[in-house]
Amino acid sequence: MRVVLSGGGTGGHIYPALAVASQFAAEHPDTEFLYIGGERGLEGSLVTKANIPFEAINISGFRRKVSFENVKTIVRFLRGIGSSKKLIKDFKPDVVIGTGGYVCGPVVYAAAKLGIPTVIHEQNAVPGLTNRFLSKYVSTVAVSFEGSGVSFPQAKKILYTGNPRATTVYEADKNKGYESLGLPQDSSIVLITSGSRGARAINDAMIDMIPELKKLGHIQFIFVTGDNYYQSAIDTIVSKYGSLPGNLKVLPYVHNMPEVLASTSLIVNRAGASFLAEITSLGIPSILIPSPNVTNNHQEKNARTLEKAGAAEVILEPELTGNSLYQSIERIMNDHRLHLSMSSASRKLGKPDSAHLIVKEMRELVKQTKRS
Repeated sequence: MRVVLSGGGTGGHIYPALAVASQFAAEHPDTEFLYIGGERGLEGSLVTKANIPFEAINISGFRRKVSFENVKTIVRFLRGIGSSKKLIKDFKPDVVIGTGGYVCGPVVYAAAKLGIPTVIHEQNAVPGLTNRFLSKYVSTVAVSFEGSGVSFPQAKKILYTGNPRATTVYEADKNKGYESLGLPQDSSIVLITSGSRGARAINDAMIDMIPELKKLGHIQFIFVTGDNYYQSAIDTIVSKYGSLPGNLKVLPYVHNMPEVLASTSLIVNRAGASFLAEITSLGIPSILIPSPNVTNNHQEKNARTLEKAGAAEVILEPELTGNSLYQSIERIMNDHRLHLSMSSASRKLGKPDSAHLIVKEMRELVKQTKRS
């Protein structure tokens, strides 16, 4: 079996592709991979670390206002199709999957036009421009949210799989999470984070909340600032309060996030699709603060899906303060029945077998092609 993977720009597009590769390798160890990504995204470094062969093409996204740059983007897209066709013909894959980002456009389109079985995976409740375009050409559109297939009316086949990143996190060892944080294995942990880069609004609210933490002394707070904000956060905390409370740890970044998530009782974060797949696979209740700076406001729509199911509370950024954040945390963590209800609702949304479902679909497409 030979598989081409494509997805780029952000970890939310790259990690699902790597999760599919990992599942393929586990189920079918003889699988060979080629990852085709962009020249400027994170995929180059992440894919290389995963020991998967990587090739880059030059591609960029459309600007949402009239701009001469869009003419250049069209030229890059056409050239990208040519580059992708050459790479695909040389590698001779049995199947191709795209997990989002501009780079998937020329790669998956080229594969479809070459008659190769193709799959795209849409992480968000509202699909991106690239996947909406590709849905008309691919064999299968896999979606993360039940019911979101209505956004692809021209697709040949819609398959509700969840997000393959869920499988990676579901299998994590929570005891290693406690150990890495230096905490007893019966600790109640509230994790406050906002991705690798951090978010000033969430960090500011957390810092303002620190004087209240002594009221929740039975809970351990893990505050992940993001590398860019770590030193300024520490300086602010020390200047305002003198020292850290005993039940607070401040970290710049967590390298073993799946294991730490597995040990977490409640999480505060943005509402990126891959992250939501991770926490629902583990049944973690959440307080979600959607980023207001994303296309189509898709993070709020992602978050509202969990809120409607009873798995999360949503605080919009303009309403976020230290007090509003503390009140939500205190209410959930001090009400055992509410916490249990949110955890159960979260787990019902999870798809821990997501990566397996996608691998199964890709193999079935290959079989159908060979039969025909």
